[in-house]
Amino acid sequence: MLPKVTASVVVFKTSPGLVLAAVKSFLESYPRGILFLIDNSPSNVIDRTFEREPRVKYIFNGRNLGFGAAHNIGLKLSQEMGSTYHLVLNPDVYFDKDVIPELVKLMDAAPDVGHVMPKVLYPDGRIQHLCKLLPSPVNLFLRRFFPFNKRVSRTNHIYELKFSGYDRMMDVPCLSGCFMFLRNDCLKKIGLFDEDIFLYTEDIDLTRRIHKHFRTVFYPRASIYHIHERGSYKSLIPFFFHIKSTVTYFNKWGWFDDPERDLINRATLIKLRQ
Repeated sequence: MLPKVTASVVVFKTSPGLVLAAVKSFLESYPRGILFLIDNSPSNVIDRTFEREPRVKYIFNGRNLGFGAAHNIGLKLSQEMGSTYHLVLNPDVYFDKDVIPELVKLMDAAPDVGHVMPKVLYPDGRIQHLCKLLPSPVNLFLRRFFPFNKRVSRTNHIYELKFSGYDRMMDVPCLSGCFMFLRNDCLKKIGLFDEDIFLYTEDIDLTRRIHKHFRTVFYPRASIYHIHERGSYKSLIPFFFHIKSTVTYFNKWGWFDDPERDLINRATLIKLRQ
């Protein structure tokens, strides 16, 4: 029987203990699912943790291909298998066993939905505000370097759609890459991750492309937990990749002149404020 749902987790020098929770969450939530564990690390130590689990397919790249390019390996295999849905899953995420069935039920009932993200919580239960408008360079610059400024906080309140309360299902043009529940037929139309984006902003780019043809939905009836280490805030190397990927994104879509971004953001705010 073909798996209706597949998933991929990309690791790079990741602790086996950390990724174990993510893999276990998926396998227990969808017993017929197949998970592709894609390793961008220089050595394949993590393989030994899952060598007895037949539903985990380990793929060792031996070099860091980047987030999107590595997940594309899993996405292509998922489509070759004929799977209906594919989950792009971060290794620092875990969740209860009812999450995947709940999302499958939603997607089965709504064929116009191409991408769903559940409510994302910190391990202590606080909500992570990961629903966003499409970013402008000003948004990202101020959030990065002036996060505690009162004016920036007011702007973030709108940019992160905090006024919505995060307590209702809503269509959002920018959803986090930590947990992307995707419809394969949608991806066959709009394409996979842009491999020119090595790390960071690839989720913004993909969600934006999906949003143009399908609904991209925040669904708070299902919840997951995300440790969210924010690596680019702690190390210069991830910070460099963050800057480079941001430049690639804005070179692609437009820096200050992006009429499509303005139209999508305006339509999103009007709908959510009704």
